[in-house]
Amino acid sequence: MVQIFTLSENNPLLLKMSPAIEMTETQFFEFCQLNRDLRIERTGRGDLIIMPPTGSETGNRNLKLSQQLANWTDEDETGIAFDSSTGFTLPNGAIFSPDAAWIKREKWNAISPEKRLKFAPICPDFVVELRSPSDRLQPLKDKLQEYIDNGASLGWLIDRKNKKVYIYRPEMEVECLDNPSSVSDDRVLSGFILNLEKIW
Repeated sequence: MVQIFTLSENNPLLLKMSPAIEMTETQFFEFCQLNRDLRIERTGRGDLIIMPPTGSETGNRNLKLSQQLANWTDEDETGIAFDSSTGFTLPNGAIFSPDAAWIKREKWNAISPEKRLKFAPICPDFVVELRSPSDRLQPLKDKLQEYIDNGASLGWLIDRKNKKVYIYRPEMEVECLDNPSSVSDDRVLSGFILNLEKIW
């Protein structure tokens, strides 16, 4: 039985399957390759989240975000940065694609080259999700918490609509910044400062 949920024509499509369709990691990767025009994620329960290409303005802001992270990563050299087209297999079985991510170099190097070619079995140390105009806030908050629960050290949820940044850390209350001009965390990303004036 397949249940299909969508809140509006602009929101992601959630396919809830009972019982869940069992796909190996390789099968899911191939399924995504066959549907390259869509961004497809899989929850820890096996449900599929299918998203259309992002809007042009959100795509531009996401590029600005990734650009800043990539520039810092090139200078810092302690880790590897990834853009929004990258999927990661989390310990709970979810396969997510954050809008930007960063992994410590030694953790990335411990993954075999073969596994890096698909959705690497690792939770990034740092993730960013950028809320688009059509996104509901609560599912994004749940997703950030899921990253933290699966091993991320830091997560930022950037809500452009309300100019807020939600900061997620293990074993700490979620912090909310109201219209900050920048955001940083030297405990995880030493020296990286995200200029939000280029994102708002």
